[in-house]
Amino acid sequence: MLRNIGGYFAAVAGAYVLASIASTQSVLASLAEMGVNIDLTTRFAAIGHDLLGLMTIYLPIIAIAFLIAWPATALIVRWLPRLRTIGYVLAGFAAIIAAHLILKQLVEITGIAATRTTFGLVIQGLAGAAGGLIFVRVVPSRD
Repeated sequence: MLRNIGGYFAAVAGAYVLASIASTQSVLASLAEMGVNIDLTTRFAAIGHDLLGLMTIYLPIIAIAFLIAWPATALIVRWLPRLRTIGYVLAGFAAIIAAHLILKQLVEITGIAATRTTFGLVIQGLAGAAGGLIFVRVVPSRD
């Protein structure tokens, strides 16, 4: 049980860090396309700023998404244990994509600028997939 909880928190933290960094870099890439010069120091400062700034908004979204996805995945994986890794990876991906799409429908805004494009949304989903992989690595199989 404690490993499940630890795995959950590790997955949320890992997905959050990756998603936040990806979001930051997406915004900076858009600025660079407009001709703004962005040096490495600015990139790292922006990453740090966003990691702290998005913590109150985006971290809970990821936590809730995984809180829904992990138990559902556990039920499926119980019947298909050989698909455990791919199950949690896909669940993480789908959870983050679903969270963004649901929020867009509910409040009619895009909370994370990077998700305004399909590419940005997929990158955020990949951060969720990484969270799924982290969970699988931290929480051993019950086999």
